[in-house]
Amino acid sequence: MPIDRTAKILLTLVSGLSLSVSAMPIAASDFPVADKVLVEKGKRKLHLLKDNKPFRTYKIALGVDPVGDKEREGDQKTPEGMYYLDMRNPDSDFFLSIRISYPDTSDRIAARSKGQDPGGQIMIHGQPNTPTYSDGYYAKEDWTNGCIAVSNSDMIDIWLMTPNNIPIEIVP
Repeated sequence: MPIDRTAKILLTLVSGLSLSVSAMPIAASDFPVADKVLVEKGKRKLHLLKDNKPFRTYKIALGVDPVGDKEREGDQKTPEGMYYLDMRNPDSDFFLSIRISYPDTSDRIAARSKGQDPGGQIMIHGQPNTPTYSDGYYAKEDWTNGCIAVSNSDMIDIWLMTPNNIPIEIVP
């Protein structure tokens, strides 16, 4: 991510805060770095882990039909299994996004054995840049097409505290 984009995100974050003149600027190095992400779909929680211990936990929204593993494009389910966070997009239709490496080889084989497309472009992301519902809806409902959504402020934390290619485990 270019440094100017990081500065822009952090400026947006702190612009609404009342800071004293002596306040130090926030830098990515000021945040702990996770070595794994764990998502508990049933509890609607995303945990950042270091040495297999959670140090941050966030409330999440899932796909509109969240129960069960993703099987095909358009099923509105969030996948389950072991993946990686493999790409970042600071300019997505949502406030930041980090792609999950779904589908993997076994997901593709399973879907194709049923004559289906496994789908893809599953992300962890913030709120829509152009919302179509109220803030309350996004805070209380499962509303994605299979992605994992968090608040914009939580997305900044996740963005700064997860390195590229970190493992993510998504469990029921």
